[in-house]
Amino acid sequence: MASITRYETRTLECWPKAKELRMSFYKEVARARELGKILVSGGSAVIQALPAGLGDYIFLGGEPYAASVSTDMAFQQSCSEAVEARGFAQDMCGYVRMYLGSMYRNQFFFGGEFPRPHFCLQMTVCDSQGKWFQQVSEHLGIPYFSIDYPGSRNGDDWYDRGIKYLVDQFNEAIEWMEKVTGRTYNDELLIQAVRNECMSTSLWADVCCLNKNVPAPLEHKSMFPLWVIGVMMRPRKDAVDFYSILRDEVRERVKKGIAALPVEQCRIMDDNIPPWFMLEMYRYLERYGAVAVGSHHTFFLAGSFETGPDGSLVRARTPDERGLPLRTREDALRAYAIWHMEKHFFSDQFSSEVLPKPEMFVRTVREWKCDCAIIHQNRGCEGNSQGGAEDRLALLHAGIPVLTYEGNMVDKRELNMVQIKERFDSFMENMGVRKIKD
Repeated sequence: MASITRYETRTLECWPKAKELRMSFYKEVARARELGKILVSGGSAVIQALPAGLGDYIFLGGEPYAASVSTDMAFQQSCSEAVEARGFAQDMCGYVRMYLGSMYRNQFFFGGEFPRPHFCLQMTVCDSQGKWFQQVSEHLGIPYFSIDYPGSRNGDDWYDRGIKYLVDQFNEAIEWMEKVTGRTYNDELLIQAVRNECMSTSLWADVCCLNKNVPAPLEHKSMFPLWVIGVMMRPRKDAVDFYSILRDEVRERVKKGIAALPVEQCRIMDDNIPPWFMLEMYRYLERYGAVAVGSHHTFFLAGSFETGPDGSLVRARTPDERGLPLRTREDALRAYAIWHMEKHFFSDQFSSEVLPKPEMFVRTVREWKCDCAIIHQNRGCEGNSQGGAEDRLALLHAGIPVLTYEGNMVDKRELNMVQIKERFDSFMENMGVRKIKD
């Protein structure tokens, strides 16, 4: 039997800072009105920088909040029941159910009553998201504005048309926000927020690319609390500052050979949103020395990538690095539209034509030097789960072993951990990977 290589492991020094940022953010949300801040709520995937011109504001993203709700089994159950009692289906978007359930119960997961936003601002990349904040608007009696993401790629000029389509809607949203808040929009604040968002998402992509190293400096379970900062607050300077610190620390870990796991026998590319209440499954895989190095969701939702000179994925250059002007409102809105048009998370997964995600899935498996892939057939998110069967076939066609399991990212009623562990055992046995003896 071949000897097992053991690596040095070490807790991230910036870990306490990440925890502090997350908790202080939600305390700020709870006290937003008391502090004189504009509280905006919407989908966290996009356009968080747009309200920056209003002055002091905070953006309550629906998805990371709903994920937090789902980690508490009792709270999760009560939110599900509150939504289903109002006639909503169990198979609708899990994030919507957690957020609406918390709102209907008027109980904020982090303490006190559910915070009442001044308005809702949403970019619709799937139907569930568009209707999500319409429900919030109607229930709380607050204004709501929705921006449509240009998913169509028809015609040679689809890219330019998409940018114009977004910029026109951004301008309309700004006029609307001035009207509903009575505030005058400050373009300099917008420009800085766009710079921050582009920089923080580029830095996160840099962190993800460092995980191509063998051994991997980070493992997926620990990446989630780091990743969510970019999902929650990416237009803020504190997100840029944190990701700069994290990137430098992970670089140092790579340089010194510090690994996420003491034994790395198998590298896994994960997929889709995990069951947030059952992240222990990653610890179970670690018994095999199996490290999940990331996923399409983790990489591309909070990160922005481009193809480097050698053909590999690298962090996207910011507008300043690309020589794009950022002097006026129109400059900032155009750069912001370009940034979102080029994000793989949207172009791979939510285009209205043939989805290129299977190709990207195979690409990430190979670039991150993975031995296999795991696909969560997530009944809690139709958008992220669409094309899952095609992803699996593309991986198998490329000679990459793949395991699928069924579940729900936020609903404990739809996941059987005993069965999942049995599937993991069988999969690892077929891969020829044995459990590590203590």
